[in-house]
Amino acid sequence: MTPFRLAPLCRYARMLLMLATAAFGHATAYADGAYPNRPVRIIVPFSAGGSTDQVARTLAEGLGRLWNQPVIIENRDGASGMIGSRVVAESKPDGYTLLFGTQTTQSVVPGLFPRIPYDAQRDFVPVTELVSIAQLLSVPASSPFRTLQEFIAYAKAHPGALTFGGGVGATPHMTMELLMSRADIKLLGVPYKGSALAMNDLLAGRLDAMFDVIMTTLPHLRAGKLRALAVTSATRHPLAPEIPTVAESGYPDFVTDVWFGLFAVAGTPPEVIMKIADDSRKVMNDPQRSAMLTASGFRIIASDPADFARYVAAEDRKWRQVIRAANIKAE
Repeated sequence: MTPFRLAPLCRYARMLLMLATAAFGHATAYADGAYPNRPVRIIVPFSAGGSTDQVARTLAEGLGRLWNQPVIIENRDGASGMIGSRVVAESKPDGYTLLFGTQTTQSVVPGLFPRIPYDAQRDFVPVTELVSIAQLLSVPASSPFRTLQEFIAYAKAHPGALTFGGGVGATPHMTMELLMSRADIKLLGVPYKGSALAMNDLLAGRLDAMFDVIMTTLPHLRAGKLRALAVTSATRHPLAPEIPTVAESGYPDFVTDVWFGLFAVAGTPPEVIMKIADDSRKVMNDPQRSAMLTASGFRIIASDPADFARYVAAEDRKWRQVIRAANIKAE
């Protein structure tokens, strides 16, 4: 089994500057009428189904009702999200083509590949972080480990003996790299085409551990097939309050929830960006939609553009440090 190898991560150093600069230009935002006066596309750079699609379609349904315009979800899967991201990067900066981005597409992928067909720093502007979802670190039910401390103690005593899996460069992989860095342990990473395949091997006992989102992992815990050692959120999760956080298990700054957000093309008029952000917050905070997403394990964020830009920049710094520390390189 070959360890993961990926590449250093790019920066979002000019993110806040882009937002501030945009406020002084593009006064023609409503030259063709109040936004939106025609259908809006949200490009999801992943295949249909799963947690990403669930949030995107919930948002699209709500915005469509609010705007009285079709809001169309287009799934443009492939190349770790780069195909869909490129579609948005090359579109007109008018707010009618938006990117449904994640920490993988915006904070990891630009550093994994030395050449991508757009500039993730310059070509997109953060609009709003919509939701986040915690991950669980789980082991097979037959595993001898019952706490994160036991798991880490064994890993320290037996470097490289324990295995973990996930899609290369995906959140489960990157989160385990972060844990290895913080805990000063070495595990053997087993690359998979996707998290579902890795989960199958974890359930069969062919892997020792894996991070995955709570909505995917929780049914296996309830069925007695897996045991959770820790959750990556800042506080214990309401759907599984018995599971301690990584932070309270000895790593107080370890918070790595998966996040989803909207991005517009750089140069989109600031008033359009603010309208999309404001209306997206209305949709996400609607009691019925919020309750549905919360029941699936999501936490509603609905941030404003400036807060989201700061968060994306912080995420970039975090994952860049992880990649450099682990000397991860793309192949």
